[in-house]
Amino acid sequence: MERAWWKEAVVYQIYPRSFMDSNGDGIGDLKGITSRLDYLKELGVDVIWLSPVYQSPNDDNGYDISDYQNILEEFGTMEDFDEMLAAAHEYGIRIVMDLVVNHTSDEHKWFVESRKGINNPYRDYYIWRNGKDGNEPPNNWGSCFSGSAWEYDNATDMYYLHLFSPKQPDLNWDNEKVRESIFSMMDWWCRKGIDGFRMDVISMISKTKEMPNGKVADGRLYGDFSPYCVHGPNVHRYLKEMNEKVLSRYNLMTVGETAGVTVEEAKRYAGKDEHELNMVFQFEHVDIGNINGKWNKNPVPLVELKRIMSKWQTELEGKAWNSLYFSNHDQPRAVSRFGNDSEEHRDRSAKMLATCLHMMQGTPYIYQGEELGMTNRQFEDISQFRDIESLNAYHDLVEVMHSMDKEEMLSCLQYKSRDNARTPMQWDDSMNAGFTTGKPWIGVNPNYKKINAKEQVANPSSVFHYYKKLIALRKKYPIIVYGLYELLLPDDPNLYVYRRALDIEQMLVICNFTKELQAVTMPEVFEKNGCEVLISNYGRDNGKIQELYPYEALVLYYKSEV
Repeated sequence: MERAWWKEAVVYQIYPRSFMDSNGDGIGDLKGITSRLDYLKELGVDVIWLSPVYQSPNDDNGYDISDYQNILEEFGTMEDFDEMLAAAHEYGIRIVMDLVVNHTSDEHKWFVESRKGINNPYRDYYIWRNGKDGNEPPNNWGSCFSGSAWEYDNATDMYYLHLFSPKQPDLNWDNEKVRESIFSMMDWWCRKGIDGFRMDVISMISKTKEMPNGKVADGRLYGDFSPYCVHGPNVHRYLKEMNEKVLSRYNLMTVGETAGVTVEEAKRYAGKDEHELNMVFQFEHVDIGNINGKWNKNPVPLVELKRIMSKWQTELEGKAWNSLYFSNHDQPRAVSRFGNDSEEHRDRSAKMLATCLHMMQGTPYIYQGEELGMTNRQFEDISQFRDIESLNAYHDLVEVMHSMDKEEMLSCLQYKSRDNARTPMQWDDSMNAGFTTGKPWIGVNPNYKKINAKEQVANPSSVFHYYKKLIALRKKYPIIVYGLYELLLPDDPNLYVYRRALDIEQMLVICNFTKELQAVTMPEVFEKNGCEVLISNYGRDNGKIQELYPYEALVLYYKSEV
């Protein structure tokens, strides 16, 4: 398999608002990130994926950009960014920027001009349509953040499309000038020295010309836009153009957020001969249980999780590259969703989940605090939430549709809200977990006195040091990066067992996803031969076992004689 630096890298996602505050205003910033680079260097990560730091009114925490070539004042200045970039590079850490180009803020100069009149030169930078039937929206599409996907604008008596917030109007990628402007901006960042892009909802940039009503699912107020706006008619042409004009000219890492992507579509986005992106984020595994929408407390059945993860491992093999993640800024904490965040089992299950993910083929992503086993925060009241998606869903389901009572909805938000990932990074046991000397923009998880970086860096048996060892193993053993993947025991509801193979090497990964002892039968090659234990979250030193402890993870390595 063709080698590449981004295949061998381990990525660490920073959500700047919640990472480290350097000036006491309660909001994380660029100087705060720079001050913690030594921590990331010790962990061993190679790449920082930086969630948006651009100028923004902050309707969606920076994913509504008003100036792509300026820094949000709360985060600092462009000089602070340049200082952080240079310091990261000195540590051997690359910086990947979050690229949000499906939409801008409604305060971006392009949109300010666009809404002035139908003959304005920027009018066609966005998607405008006339209303219908007595000034109703052009169709019944709903936005991802509740409500209609269309916003009426008095100035010209027309509607503009926003698949997210009304303050996030969608760009018209069919306009060549839009593409040229975006590519020029991307090139500007590349010349500054950044190392790649994570591309927000990039699968939505191309829409069909026809915009009919979408299907309205049971219990929903609005129609589904996805058949007309996701993986649209020109998305691959536009990404090939982006690659030709910008990406191919630099040694970059690129990953596209592609909601609803299938394996076949992923091969088109990230196929090694397609000249588009290096890899994509798929969402099948984190969307398990979301049959009638996100807001539920459905558990994650292991057999289904294994089926999905294994499908992506085997069907992209040799054709495209996987991204590996359980956590990010849009997901609840992994140990609370896929593991067990009780005091008794949190440590073991956090290590088990990390083992299961990091031993697969693909590029692993660690979300800030995941390496400490940070958990969901049990928010006590809707007033404690900050996330636009959570607040709008509560309003719709509790106050408008009355389809959920407030206690039930609060319970679902405690389990699934994006704010679970956005509580401040827990650095130590001092006030506000060492994140800020001021009032944090969102409440700190009260368990920071027990779960924090200072304690774990000093404790060799901590989750932090376990992640550090997993990262070191990936750098030492090419089989972890490039080996073939084979799922064993696909129908076992308790154990996730898989084999990796590369030339004369084999590796066995065994993970117990339960709090009970589980019997296990070892594959013959690992039973008969002397195997090396690469890592164990129970400190085992040999692989001759017949049962696994609660949330145990064990990785065995065998190299046959030539």
